[in-house]
Amino acid sequence: MVLSGLIINSSPDLHAQPTGKKAKSIVLNVANGTIRRFSDFSSKFVDSRNIDVWLPDGYDIKKKYAVLYMHDGQMLFDSTINWNHQEWGVDETVGRLIQENKIRDCIVVGIWNTPLRHSEYFPQKALDYLTEDEKKDVLNTTVTFGTEKKRLLNDGPISDNYLKFLVQELKPFIDSTFSTLKDPANTFIAGSSMGGLISMYAICEYPQVFGGAACLSTHWPGTFKTEDNPVPSAFIKYFRDYVPLPKNHKLYFDYGTETLDSNYKPTQLQVDKIMKLKGYTPLNWITKEFPGAAHTETAWNTRFYISVSFLLGK
Repeated sequence: MVLSGLIINSSPDLHAQPTGKKAKSIVLNVANGTIRRFSDFSSKFVDSRNIDVWLPDGYDIKKKYAVLYMHDGQMLFDSTINWNHQEWGVDETVGRLIQENKIRDCIVVGIWNTPLRHSEYFPQKALDYLTEDEKKDVLNTTVTFGTEKKRLLNDGPISDNYLKFLVQELKPFIDSTFSTLKDPANTFIAGSSMGGLISMYAICEYPQVFGGAACLSTHWPGTFKTEDNPVPSAFIKYFRDYVPLPKNHKLYFDYGTETLDSNYKPTQLQVDKIMKLKGYTPLNWITKEFPGAAHTETAWNTRFYISVSFLLGK
């Protein structure tokens, strides 16, 4: 929903701000709840970016809230600021599910992406499963933006640093600024496309931090090469070795069948085999196919409720 009612608030009426982070924030009204935006949130690991924190109607510091971290934060709430004028409608969906008592009380942390999005979201340790020649080819993959050709992964993946930013800087800030439940059972991460990949990577790398991950339209190709691409196999091998134990974790995967999503099913089926071998059941794992669904925010908007209900359901 389009954001409105902008208020500059130099002393947020929440908790004390951690030293070294911006105390100034912007409060924005949405269809359901409110958003507190922290502009140019700084990090020693990655470039600064905006952080949008969605609070449900009736947010009360006397209560404790689960936290859902989501990538591509500028695509979640406000279609007017996006290149394709689409959004996930997170405020409407999560607010409605809370009001209907279908999920636990939670807040949503929208982490904006940057021009280094692909480098930040590409699972870095998966490169270890490639031969040196394969790794060189992947790192040298180029894409064209207008008349400019550049490396897709710039100087290489920096997803390990991106996750350090989330775990060592952003999460402590959120937990000290808002009234949250800090344990893994109440800490979740979600995204789509490359955001699906980094969500998978996050729960594998930090199973002691994240108790659940939703990976929508996971971009298993990693690049945009459709033939003789070694990346999906590397992701599968990494996932096989690092997927967390099912006892205390939940994983949601899905994919459509149109546009980019049409490339995902073969790899997802192999991931599903690993899930079964590792002991996951429908209680803690779902993979869904959506025939006819394309690779768009509109598509993710229509089915986001399924993933968030699965992760945060009562």
